[in-house]
Amino acid sequence: MALWKSTGNGTLEGISHVADLDASKLTVTLSETLKPIPPPDTWQFGNIMTDHMVVAEFDPETGWSDPEIKPRAPLSLDPASSCVQYGTTVFEGMKAYVGPDGKPRLFRPDMNMARLARSAERMALPPFNTDQVLALIKQLIIVDRRWIPLLSEHSMYIRPTLMGTRMGLSVAASDHATLCIFLSPTGPYFRSGGKSISVLAVFDTVRAWPGGTGGHKVALNYSPGFLPLRTAQKQGYDQILWLLGDDMKVTEAGAMNIFIVVRRDDGDVDLFTPPLDGTILPGVTRDSVLALAEAHTAGEINLPGLQKTSRIHASERTFTMDDLSRWSSDGKLLEAFGAGTAVIITSIGKIGFKGEDIILPEHEGGLGPIANAFRTRILDIQEGKEVWKNWGVVVDGKTALTKTEV
Repeated sequence: MALWKSTGNGTLEGISHVADLDASKLTVTLSETLKPIPPPDTWQFGNIMTDHMVVAEFDPETGWSDPEIKPRAPLSLDPASSCVQYGTTVFEGMKAYVGPDGKPRLFRPDMNMARLARSAERMALPPFNTDQVLALIKQLIIVDRRWIPLLSEHSMYIRPTLMGTRMGLSVAASDHATLCIFLSPTGPYFRSGGKSISVLAVFDTVRAWPGGTGGHKVALNYSPGFLPLRTAQKQGYDQILWLLGDDMKVTEAGAMNIFIVVRRDDGDVDLFTPPLDGTILPGVTRDSVLALAEAHTAGEINLPGLQKTSRIHASERTFTMDDLSRWSSDGKLLEAFGAGTAVIITSIGKIGFKGEDIILPEHEGGLGPIANAFRTRILDIQEGKEVWKNWGVVVDGKTALTKTEV
């Protein structure tokens, strides 16, 4: 069997030579019949797929195959594949928006690619060149760009997925893999009409633990939460607030990073989010909120709807359910919100814990002023209405077809 090791950006450095992923070798076969695009008001998150997908295969003897864009169809997997038997699947969640110039835009895709590579390494999957994966994503967007909705707060969701496809039941790393990239047009994640959501704090089941995979985007992080979520929904809550440890540290809200806003005695506000201790996913939106808060307080930008003199002291710090209860009782807990690619920013209005509810202040439209400022600014950057650093990456150009267009 060939051997390889990963270098800085995921490229292959073979002890015996194997081919790296190469987007310049992409072949494109277009679907004979394009699907009709359903009305946006019928969309639910992830329930509609576009016409095409990217597929590439890794074999330990030869390396990465030439990638293909082809009509979307089921994959062929052996039932003894590693991803089926042992959950060796990692993925990313990204979005493409159309800007005022009519061109698609990605939001900080370099962060997604770096996280995908880290997740693959954590699951001992074959490495890949992240620049080439991003190039393939851009090509797929160009092919299926008609699916990108033109409505505000609507986007094309992008799901690059890497699956271990080694056939066999021995408990070992997968030296075979399939990379599949597919697209799904989407509107708002929560169909709540802008209202805040409720969360149930859970302490008898955990999402992640020290030394586990909580800091990576791997498939097996998500399915164990389905049963607790069903239980919470039966009690009238929308999502889970995951707690950890005897002191019941707050970690994440559903599949979102969580932020809370606390009034300080000097009139400023603290913005807290749990630190990246290995149990917290390093979210792209999370990082963006922290960066924008720092820029606003430093006077580099003015967040929408906030006074320039409004100082937001953002920090990564541990806080517990006891802290939330105390801040709420003292009238200092002003806002709580979840942050993630799918939701962008969503307000949390109620936190259930041991049969009692912490009720946060109500705000017109659901979002409080701090959460709304972040959501508005991030969405403006994503939709190309504002430019901030290099966060918005324009997808431009045409595909070079090297197979017959059908």
